[in-house]
Amino acid sequence: MNHPTTKNISSSVKRMRIIRHIPNTVLFNTIFVSVNILMASTRFSLSRSVQPILKRPPFSSSPRFAPKALLKSYPCPLWSSSFSFCVQTLHHSTSPYLSSSSSSSSSSFSSCSSFSPPSMASSFTVDDSVGSNPLLQDFDFPPFDIVEAKHVRPGIRALLKKVESDLDELEKTVEPSWPKLVEPLEKIVDRLTVVWGMVNHLKAVKDSAELRAAIEEVQPEKVKFQLRLGQSKPIYNAFKAIKESPDWQSLSEARKRIVDAQIKEAVLNGVSLEDDKREQFNKIQQELERLSHKFSENVLDATKKFEKLVTDKKEIDGLPATALGLAAQTAVSKGHENATAENGPWMITLDAPIFISVMQHARNRALREEVYRAYITRASSGDLDNTPIINQILKLRLEKAKLLNYNNYAEISMATKMATVDKAEELLEKIRSASWDAAVRDVEALKSYSKSQGASEADSLSHWDISFWSERLRESKYDINEEELRPYFSFSKVMDGLFNLTKILFGIDIEAADGLAPVWNKDVRFYCVKDSSGSPIAYFYFDPYSRPSEKREGAWMDEVVSRSRVLSRNGTTARLPVAHMVCNQTPPVGDKPSLMTFREVETVFHEFGHALQHMLTKQDEGLVAGIRGVEWDAVELPSQFMENWCYHRDTLMSIAKHYQTGESIPEEVYLKLLAARTFRAGSLSLRQIRFASLDLELHTKYIPDGPESVYDVDQRVSRKTQVIPPLPEDRFLCGFNHIFAGGYAAGYYSYKWAEVLSADAFSAFEDAGLEDSKAVKETGHKFRETVLALGGGKAPLEVFVEFRGREPSPEALLRHNGLLPVTA
Repeated sequence: MNHPTTKNISSSVKRMRIIRHIPNTVLFNTIFVSVNILMASTRFSLSRSVQPILKRPPFSSSPRFAPKALLKSYPCPLWSSSFSFCVQTLHHSTSPYLSSSSSSSSSSFSSCSSFSPPSMASSFTVDDSVGSNPLLQDFDFPPFDIVEAKHVRPGIRALLKKVESDLDELEKTVEPSWPKLVEPLEKIVDRLTVVWGMVNHLKAVKDSAELRAAIEEVQPEKVKFQLRLGQSKPIYNAFKAIKESPDWQSLSEARKRIVDAQIKEAVLNGVSLEDDKREQFNKIQQELERLSHKFSENVLDATKKFEKLVTDKKEIDGLPATALGLAAQTAVSKGHENATAENGPWMITLDAPIFISVMQHARNRALREEVYRAYITRASSGDLDNTPIINQILKLRLEKAKLLNYNNYAEISMATKMATVDKAEELLEKIRSASWDAAVRDVEALKSYSKSQGASEADSLSHWDISFWSERLRESKYDINEEELRPYFSFSKVMDGLFNLTKILFGIDIEAADGLAPVWNKDVRFYCVKDSSGSPIAYFYFDPYSRPSEKREGAWMDEVVSRSRVLSRNGTTARLPVAHMVCNQTPPVGDKPSLMTFREVETVFHEFGHALQHMLTKQDEGLVAGIRGVEWDAVELPSQFMENWCYHRDTLMSIAKHYQTGESIPEEVYLKLLAARTFRAGSLSLRQIRFASLDLELHTKYIPDGPESVYDVDQRVSRKTQVIPPLPEDRFLCGFNHIFAGGYAAGYYSYKWAEVLSADAFSAFEDAGLEDSKAVKETGHKFRETVLALGGGKAPLEVFVEFRGREPSPEALLRHNGLLPVTA
């Protein structure tokens, strides 16, 4: 690489199976990957929970088995200027019941529906007592619409009994060959992941006390199986035998990656530990799984718990019509059936669309302070207090690291990533130093502007003032009002524009296929992805709207099933990948469609980047197809890459159509949006650096039960990463799902690491000429054939070099953020 932080990165590339989910999903590499996959499905959050065979931290979202990549979802980074809507991640879920179809028809819908599922009946039989359980039926697509909490206990237990039997047989007959080791292993893992992933997904999007209780009861049994699988010595020895065989050099690169990952994951899963230490290790894993679930549940419950009913409209002066309508709609759902946007009452909650609107627009400073304090102290007191859970998680992670002969948990995490602890810290410091002066200027500009507007708080701005005055300054400086832009970003137009962009870049068609697959909510959409010949190559669900009463906050992508040759129905064409995307954007209000903020538009593009890597893979080895097997710190490359297109003129003009008149957004407004792209970039960069630095500090140097509390560490880290330090009572950590209930433990730096990759990748299009349609298509094709197609079957640095022609440089990232002068 061209800078000290990442140079020689190739030497530190680690095999990390990140099947997971992005989401939260992306990762599950072979056996241990497999296990991880299973674990990922557990969804401690949205991260990858399928720790290689045992479980790894998610992507998005959940903690990996050991500390590697789990099969989890990929949650968005916490980048919002106020607080991110993407704070959490969902567990990964992999459904193995889908196969590719070799036929297509003239009708787009019929061609999509020509998909033929692999029958599970011949390989999986159940007792009559559970025979009607939808979790155990053969199906084309998961029966999300009919699965209930009552199905979880008997369904999971019957499934565990079956896979236990299959594992017994595999261990008796295993041979160091692909047909006798990897293929049966993938089938075992896939069978459980699809079902476990289904129930964990429902827990994330359709939560209930009954479902929680059912999952909590069978979770230890599932984890026990995962541990057994991850620590299977017959399987571990078979993988080692493959690597030591004369045929090793003849294996494909993808298969070598699988074998290497499985061996490493097995060690990280405790396969080499003596009996007493292995028992201790397994107890730690069980407890970490339980704690991560409890952490995310507490965050969800604490978020739902805060409700403030406002009856006097003066108290919410400044809130835009969209927010007033949503607050009234929320009030109606809470029993105030006569609530209206005009006359109230209005229910203020910590749900992202309302919370962010209050922080940005409410003139009532006392209201902003009340809501802000409620947000930063979520899950930090009473029965929902996550403080003891944080302490125990950190203590157990350190114990696990010591058992595996690592100095700290971060070293375990880095064992399967591109970076090392030193390289990650070096990159963070490089970006921190480049951002600090700009962030100081940001704060001074807010003070100056607020003073010019007569604000009494101008000389002592606090946290609940920053978003409000930032929005006023942005409106003044660029004459842009985000709320006034909403009518140009209707949900349907944004999706149409996004799909048109992917057609141009990657040569695919995306068509609605609603009704083809069961869904969990009436607002969920289902789509079919086709290649240039019109044949289906993938499918995906999209759950776009906020539902605070039952749905986790944040935004994530996860896999439902991955591409796989082994799980092909007809034995000739690979099983097609299926994904789901989940956001929490503003829902339709009254007779108006969902009108999105520009930030919500960026979030959709981000998550779709994850989905594209999952769906456009050409890897037939299921354990490294799509996002599986991709090193955690490279998995955000496609998602962050896609965000850049929101600022591309032709793309923006194609999605920004007024929902009533159909008129495109005015050219002058586009130019202002472009100019405003780097507004407060220094401050937003430091926010991410704070989270990443705090994460690494807690997983490297922090001593549980030592002289410092985790909040002391946060305050210390923040002195170098925040111009305005957090309040003494700030308990942000109690809601930090990414590292305590997701897959980003000792891995949050990955967002910045991948930003370097994604910005540099987009600069390839800039170099080719963004106005040159032919060059854009050619570069897009190359991106598809490398970054999107190769999955985890090739080391990410090699994939990047194959696309870009050189190693990455941070120059493009700093330039895009306005932290580096634009060069000729």
